[in-house]
Amino acid sequence: MTVGSAWRDGVRRVNSAPMVLLGMFSLTLFVALPLSIALRGLLAAHLGDSLFADTLALGTSYDWWQEFSAQAVGLGTTFVPSIIGFGAVLDNLSALVDNLPMATTVAGATAAWLVLWSFLSGGVLDRYARMRPTRAVGFFAACGTHFWRFFRIGLLAWLVYWVLFAFVHSWLFDDLYPWATRDMTAERSAFVVRVLCYLAFGTFLIVCNLVFDYARIRTVVEDRRSAIGSLVAGARFVWRHPATLRLYLVNGAVFILLALVYALVAPGAPGGLAIWIALALGQLYILLRHYVKLLFYASQVAYFQGTLAHAAYTAAPSVVWPDSPAAESIGNA
Repeated sequence: MTVGSAWRDGVRRVNSAPMVLLGMFSLTLFVALPLSIALRGLLAAHLGDSLFADTLALGTSYDWWQEFSAQAVGLGTTFVPSIIGFGAVLDNLSALVDNLPMATTVAGATAAWLVLWSFLSGGVLDRYARMRPTRAVGFFAACGTHFWRFFRIGLLAWLVYWVLFAFVHSWLFDDLYPWATRDMTAERSAFVVRVLCYLAFGTFLIVCNLVFDYARIRTVVEDRRSAIGSLVAGARFVWRHPATLRLYLVNGAVFILLALVYALVAPGAPGGLAIWIALALGQLYILLRHYVKLLFYASQVAYFQGTLAHAAYTAAPSVVWPDSPAAESIGNA
């Protein structure tokens, strides 16, 4: 299977399961809503009956924002100007590549989202692998079947990413970068070295992400039970099929294109009715970002099934429902 055909097949699989996309968007909203309500309470308590309350209903006051930020603690420290429009995208990207710590409250919500997604991702991959509706019973049966397998893979992933951010990132940006730029007088040259460090670290992240993605895919499609066995199989598949990296980069280019479009249409700090338009655009961007994330999974499943998922590499079909996705796919074919 070529990269192009796998990507197009992935688009068809995502489009054929709109409830999966809606469910993922609802999950993110469910996790973020309590934090939004708590932050609303902080803002209401700070404003009270002041004149700023009426002013802010019509627009944004930078002076008030600075005053609020100066006294904010906990969740309130996350209410900064960079959350507006495209600034939020850049802020998240900067926090990732520069290894900046999260606020405790946000880290807790992120951890909750990851646990819930770890549970649901088994059903998502199963749905895309079968290429047919599995209904709620089948979907959540797959979620329960693969949760603990994915949980063990997630622990291995956490260990690998911890090594990357704690040691590799520190070596690149705290040791190598100062050493490479210590005698440079041109800021442009130092910037190029910085970009090369970002590219090197990004390459490590992409390769690790690829291996863990295909480890999960092989767990579902081949009904594997060993986390280490799935990880080794995923790494072997990525090593033997360089097209997995090209497919990943194609999906990454789609995300970059989406981000650029959002940068063009996202408003700055609107007031009045424009606030609701900005909110709608932001939610649409989040929905499309989830679509791209699901496209990563669907296209990778399509590539794996089209390249390797045949009878010699799949687990024996179970005598009771559900069969492995690969066995059902072969039967349907």
